[in-house]
Amino acid sequence: SPQRPHGAKRNKFANVAITGTLAGIVKDKQTDKMKFQNIEFDKALSPFVKSIMVFESNETDTKTNLPFFADGFPGLMYHETPNGLYVNPHRKRMPQLFIYGQTIEPIEIEIFGSYQMIVFQLYPFTLNTLFKIDPKSINDNCYDLSLEITQVQNNISSALSLDNNPYSRVKLLSSYIEKLIEAKKNNFDNAIFSAINKILAAKGKCSLVETAKEVHLTKRTFERRFLSETGLLPKQFAKIIQFQNSLTQLSVKDFASLTDVVYENGFADQSHFIRVFKSFTGKTPKQFITK
Repeated sequence: SPQRPHGAKRNKFANVAITGTLAGIVKDKQTDKMKFQNIEFDKALSPFVKSIMVFESNETDTKTNLPFFADGFPGLMYHETPNGLYVNPHRKRMPQLFIYGQTIEPIEIEIFGSYQMIVFQLYPFTLNTLFKIDPKSINDNCYDLSLEITQVQNNISSALSLDNNPYSRVKLLSSYIEKLIEAKKNNFDNAIFSAINKILAAKGKCSLVETAKEVHLTKRTFERRFLSETGLLPKQFAKIIQFQNSLTQLSVKDFASLTDVVYENGFADQSHFIRVFKSFTGKTPKQFITK
Protein backbone atom coordinates (compact mmCIF):
# COMPACT_ATOMS: atom_id res chain seq x y z
CA SER A 1 0.00 0.00 0.00
CA PRO A 2 1.16 3.61 -0.54
CA GLN A 3 3.41 5.20 2.06
CA ARG A 4 2.34 8.21 4.09
CA PRO A 5 2.61 11.37 1.95
CA HIS A 6 5.26 14.00 2.54
CA GLY A 7 4.37 16.27 5.43
CA ALA A 8 2.50 13.79 7.64
CA LYS A 9 4.55 14.63 10.70
CA ARG A 10 3.86 16.02 14.13
CA ASN A 11 3.42 19.79 13.79
CA LYS A 12 6.41 21.37 15.52
CA PHE A 13 4.66 24.75 15.42
CA ALA A 14 1.54 23.40 17.16
CA ASN A 15 1.79 25.91 19.98
CA VAL A 16 1.56 28.89 17.65
CA ALA A 17 0.33 27.78 14.23
CA ILE A 18 -2.27 25.28 13.18
CA THR A 19 -1.41 23.81 9.81
CA GLY A 20 -4.75 22.43 8.81
CA THR A 21 -7.71 23.87 7.02
CA LEU A 22 -8.34 25.11 10.54
CA ALA A 23 -5.19 27.06 9.94
CA GLY A 24 -3.06 30.09 10.61
CA ILE A 25 -2.61 31.79 13.92
CA VAL A 26 -5.37 31.43 16.51
CA LYS A 27 -5.96 35.11 17.13
CA ASP A 28 -8.69 34.62 19.72
CA LYS A 29 -8.11 36.74 22.84
CA GLN A 30 -8.77 33.70 25.05
CA THR A 31 -6.13 31.41 23.49
CA ASP A 32 -4.44 31.02 26.87
CA LYS A 33 -7.63 29.24 27.97
CA MET A 34 -7.81 26.99 24.91
CA LYS A 35 -6.15 23.58 25.03
CA PHE A 36 -4.80 22.38 21.68
CA GLN A 37 -3.38 18.92 21.02
CA ASN A 38 -1.92 17.33 17.92
CA ILE A 39 -2.70 13.61 18.35
CA GLU A 40 -0.37 10.84 17.18
CA PHE A 41 -2.24 8.25 15.13
CA ASP A 42 -1.89 4.67 13.93
CA LYS A 43 -0.13 4.11 10.60
CA ALA A 44 -3.24 2.18 9.46
CA LEU A 45 -4.83 5.60 8.82
CA SER A 46 -2.02 6.58 6.47
CA PRO A 47 -2.00 7.80 3.73
CA PHE A 48 -5.54 9.15 4.14
CA VAL A 49 -5.14 11.12 7.40
CA LYS A 50 -2.60 13.96 7.65
CA SER A 51 -3.21 14.97 11.25
CA ILE A 52 -5.66 14.71 14.14
CA MET A 53 -6.23 17.82 16.23
CA VAL A 54 -8.24 18.40 19.41
CA PHE A 55 -9.35 21.85 20.58
CA GLU A 56 -10.95 22.25 24.02
CA SER A 57 -12.09 24.97 26.37
CA ASN A 58 -14.09 24.84 29.62
CA GLU A 59 -14.76 28.58 29.63
CA THR A 60 -18.52 29.11 29.63
CA ASP A 61 -18.64 32.89 29.18
CA THR A 62 -16.14 33.57 26.40
CA LYS A 63 -16.29 33.84 22.64
CA THR A 64 -13.74 31.94 20.57
CA ASN A 65 -12.89 32.83 16.97
CA LEU A 66 -10.70 30.49 14.92
CA PRO A 67 -9.67 31.36 11.34
CA PHE A 68 -9.93 28.83 8.51
CA PHE A 69 -7.58 29.46 5.59
CA ALA A 70 -6.95 27.51 2.41
CA ASP A 71 -4.40 24.72 2.85
CA GLY A 72 -5.30 22.11 0.24
CA PHE A 73 -6.71 19.57 2.72
CA PRO A 74 -10.33 18.69 3.50
CA GLY A 75 -11.32 17.15 6.82
CA LEU A 76 -13.75 15.48 9.17
CA MET A 77 -14.93 17.39 12.22
CA TYR A 78 -16.84 16.35 15.33
CA HIS A 79 -17.74 18.98 17.90
CA GLU A 80 -19.57 19.23 21.19
CA THR A 81 -20.61 22.84 21.69
CA PRO A 82 -23.60 23.57 23.95
CA ASN A 83 -24.26 26.87 22.16
CA GLY A 84 -23.46 25.69 18.65
CA LEU A 85 -20.58 26.15 16.24
CA TYR A 86 -21.02 28.82 13.56
CA VAL A 87 -19.12 29.65 10.37
CA ASN A 88 -18.68 33.32 9.50
CA PRO A 89 -19.28 35.37 7.43
CA HIS A 90 -22.22 33.11 6.49
CA ARG A 91 -23.41 32.75 10.10
CA LYS A 92 -24.13 29.10 9.35
CA ARG A 93 -24.69 26.69 12.25
CA MET A 94 -22.75 23.51 11.58
CA PRO A 95 -23.92 19.91 12.14
CA GLN A 96 -22.22 17.96 14.92
CA LEU A 97 -20.36 15.52 12.64
CA PHE A 98 -19.45 16.58 9.13
CA ILE A 99 -16.95 16.43 6.29
CA TYR A 100 -15.65 19.78 5.04
CA GLY A 101 -14.19 20.30 1.58
CA GLN A 102 -11.44 22.52 0.28
CA THR A 103 -11.48 25.92 1.98
CA ILE A 104 -10.70 28.53 -0.66
CA GLU A 105 -12.38 31.67 0.66
CA PRO A 106 -11.29 32.71 4.18
CA ILE A 107 -13.82 31.89 6.89
CA GLU A 108 -13.93 31.93 10.68
CA ILE A 109 -15.35 29.51 13.23
CA GLU A 110 -17.19 31.20 16.09
CA ILE A 111 -18.11 29.48 19.34
CA PHE A 112 -19.77 30.92 22.44
CA GLY A 113 -18.87 29.15 25.66
CA SER A 114 -17.22 25.78 26.21
CA TYR A 115 -16.39 23.38 23.41
CA GLN A 116 -14.57 20.28 22.30
CA MET A 117 -13.60 19.97 18.62
CA ILE A 118 -11.93 16.99 17.00
CA VAL A 119 -10.54 17.53 13.51
CA PHE A 120 -9.21 14.79 11.23
CA GLN A 121 -7.24 16.59 8.53
CA LEU A 122 -7.50 14.42 5.41
CA TYR A 123 -5.41 14.10 2.26
CA PRO A 124 -7.29 15.56 -0.73
CA PHE A 125 -8.12 12.25 -2.48
CA THR A 126 -9.84 10.88 0.65
CA LEU A 127 -13.25 12.41 -0.08
CA ASN A 128 -13.62 10.56 -3.37
CA THR A 129 -11.80 7.36 -2.40
CA LEU A 130 -13.34 6.68 1.02
CA PHE A 131 -16.52 8.73 1.22
CA LYS A 132 -17.53 8.75 -2.47
CA ILE A 133 -18.11 12.50 -2.25
CA ASP A 134 -17.37 14.60 -5.34
CA PRO A 135 -14.69 16.89 -3.81
CA LYS A 136 -15.57 19.87 -6.01
CA SER A 137 -19.19 19.71 -4.83
CA ILE A 138 -18.18 20.67 -1.29
CA ASN A 139 -15.46 23.26 -1.97
CA ASP A 140 -16.14 26.00 0.62
CA ASN A 141 -18.91 23.79 1.94
CA CYS A 142 -19.57 20.66 4.00
CA TYR A 143 -21.37 17.33 3.97
CA ASP A 144 -23.48 16.42 7.00
CA LEU A 145 -22.58 12.81 7.88
CA SER A 146 -25.85 12.42 9.77
CA LEU A 147 -27.53 12.35 6.34
CA GLU A 148 -25.99 8.89 5.88
CA ILE A 149 -28.61 6.80 7.63
CA THR A 150 -26.68 3.57 8.14
CA GLN A 151 -26.35 1.30 11.16
CA VAL A 152 -22.62 2.02 11.34
CA GLN A 153 -23.21 5.77 11.21
CA ASN A 154 -25.92 5.60 13.88
CA ASN A 155 -23.67 3.53 16.15
CA ILE A 156 -20.80 6.03 15.81
CA SER A 157 -23.02 9.03 16.51
CA SER A 158 -24.46 7.35 19.61
CA ALA A 159 -21.05 6.27 20.91
CA LEU A 160 -19.58 9.75 20.36
CA SER A 161 -22.38 11.38 22.33
CA LEU A 162 -22.09 8.91 25.23
CA ASP A 163 -18.35 9.30 25.90
CA ASN A 164 -16.98 12.84 26.22
CA ASN A 165 -13.35 11.77 26.61
CA PRO A 166 -11.52 13.22 23.55
CA TYR A 167 -9.17 10.25 23.26
CA SER A 168 -12.09 7.82 23.25
CA ARG A 169 -13.76 9.90 20.57
CA VAL A 170 -10.60 9.99 18.47
CA LYS A 171 -10.39 6.19 18.79
CA LEU A 172 -14.01 5.79 17.65
CA LEU A 173 -13.53 8.04 14.62
CA SER A 174 -10.21 6.38 13.80
CA SER A 175 -11.89 2.97 13.84
CA TYR A 176 -14.62 4.28 11.53
CA ILE A 177 -12.04 5.59 9.02
CA GLU A 178 -9.97 2.38 9.26
CA LYS A 179 -13.03 0.35 8.26
CA LEU A 180 -13.61 2.63 5.27
CA ILE A 181 -9.96 2.25 4.25
CA GLU A 182 -10.17 -1.52 4.44
CA ALA A 183 -13.34 -1.59 2.36
CA LYS A 184 -12.42 0.99 -0.27
CA LYS A 185 -8.61 1.18 -0.52
CA ASN A 186 -8.68 -0.43 -3.99
CA ASN A 187 -10.35 2.73 -5.34
CA PHE A 188 -7.06 4.56 -4.79
CA ASP A 189 -5.66 6.62 -7.71
CA ASN A 190 -1.91 6.02 -7.38
CA ALA A 191 -0.93 8.54 -10.07
CA ILE A 192 -2.72 11.43 -8.36
CA PHE A 193 -1.49 10.30 -4.94
CA SER A 194 2.07 10.41 -6.29
CA ALA A 195 1.54 13.84 -7.88
CA ILE A 196 0.14 15.29 -4.62
CA ASN A 197 3.15 13.91 -2.76
CA LYS A 198 5.55 15.52 -5.26
CA ILE A 199 3.80 18.91 -4.99
CA LEU A 200 3.89 18.76 -1.18
CA ALA A 201 7.56 17.75 -1.15
CA ALA A 202 8.39 20.71 -3.43
CA LYS A 203 6.25 23.04 -1.25
CA GLY A 204 4.25 23.91 -4.37
CA LYS A 205 7.34 25.10 -6.24
CA CYS A 206 7.47 22.57 -9.07
CA SER A 207 6.78 22.29 -12.78
CA LEU A 208 3.33 20.76 -13.13
CA VAL A 209 4.11 19.78 -16.72
CA GLU A 210 7.05 17.75 -15.40
CA THR A 211 4.91 16.35 -12.58
CA ALA A 212 2.37 15.08 -15.13
CA LYS A 213 5.17 13.42 -17.10
CA GLU A 214 6.59 11.81 -13.97
CA VAL A 215 3.24 10.15 -13.21
CA HIS A 216 2.85 9.15 -16.90
CA LEU A 217 -0.20 11.27 -17.67
CA THR A 218 -0.86 13.81 -20.41
CA LYS A 219 -1.39 17.38 -19.16
CA ARG A 220 -5.11 17.23 -19.93
CA THR A 221 -5.65 13.83 -18.27
CA PHE A 222 -3.58 14.92 -15.28
CA GLU A 223 -5.69 18.05 -14.77
CA ARG A 224 -8.98 16.15 -15.21
CA ARG A 225 -8.08 13.38 -12.76
CA PHE A 226 -6.53 15.77 -10.24
CA LEU A 227 -9.68 17.91 -10.24
CA SER A 228 -11.85 14.80 -9.89
CA GLU A 229 -9.83 13.53 -6.90
CA THR A 230 -9.17 16.79 -5.05
CA GLY A 231 -11.72 19.39 -6.15
CA LEU A 232 -8.85 21.60 -7.32
CA LEU A 233 -6.75 21.95 -10.46
CA PRO A 234 -3.04 21.11 -9.92
CA LYS A 235 -2.04 24.76 -10.37
CA GLN A 236 -4.55 25.87 -7.73
CA PHE A 237 -3.41 23.19 -5.29
CA ALA A 238 0.26 24.14 -5.77
CA LYS A 239 -0.56 27.81 -5.19
CA ILE A 240 -2.36 26.95 -1.94
CA ILE A 241 0.64 24.93 -0.73
CA GLN A 242 2.94 27.88 -1.52
CA PHE A 243 0.58 30.17 0.39
CA GLN A 244 0.46 27.82 3.41
CA ASN A 245 4.24 27.71 3.64
CA SER A 246 4.41 31.50 3.50
CA LEU A 247 1.67 31.70 6.15
CA THR A 248 3.66 29.45 8.48
CA GLN A 249 6.75 31.62 7.99
CA LEU A 250 4.80 34.78 8.80
CA SER A 251 3.04 33.15 11.75
CA VAL A 252 6.26 32.09 13.50
CA LYS A 253 8.12 35.21 12.31
CA ASP A 254 10.74 33.09 10.54
CA PHE A 255 11.95 35.81 8.16
CA ALA A 256 14.16 38.89 8.05
CA SER A 257 12.05 40.76 5.49
CA LEU A 258 8.91 40.22 3.46
CA THR A 259 11.08 39.87 0.37
CA ASP A 260 12.62 36.72 1.91
CA VAL A 261 9.16 35.16 2.28
CA VAL A 262 8.25 36.09 -1.31
CA TYR A 263 11.23 34.44 -2.99
CA GLU A 264 11.68 31.52 -0.60
CA ASN A 265 8.12 30.44 -1.42
CA GLY A 266 8.43 30.79 -5.18
CA PHE A 267 6.31 33.88 -5.80
CA ALA A 268 7.20 35.97 -8.87
CA ASP A 269 7.44 39.23 -6.95
CA GLN A 270 6.05 41.03 -3.90
CA SER A 271 2.88 42.28 -5.63
CA HIS A 272 2.09 38.72 -6.77
CA PHE A 273 2.60 37.43 -3.21
CA ILE A 274 0.41 40.15 -1.68
CA ARG A 275 -2.35 39.44 -4.21
CA VAL A 276 -2.31 35.69 -3.50
CA PHE A 277 -2.06 36.15 0.28
CA LYS A 278 -4.97 38.59 0.37
CA SER A 279 -7.15 36.29 -1.77
CA PHE A 280 -6.74 33.50 0.82
CA THR A 281 -6.85 35.52 4.06
CA GLY A 282 -8.69 38.75 3.24
CA LYS A 283 -5.65 40.64 4.56
CA THR A 284 -2.32 41.82 3.20
CA PRO A 285 0.76 40.16 4.75
CA LYS A 286 1.53 43.33 6.75
CA GLN A 287 -2.03 43.51 8.09
CA PHE A 288 -1.80 39.85 9.09
CA ILE A 289 1.52 40.33 10.89
CA THR A 290 0.51 43.46 12.78
CA LYS A 291 -2.97 42.39 13.87
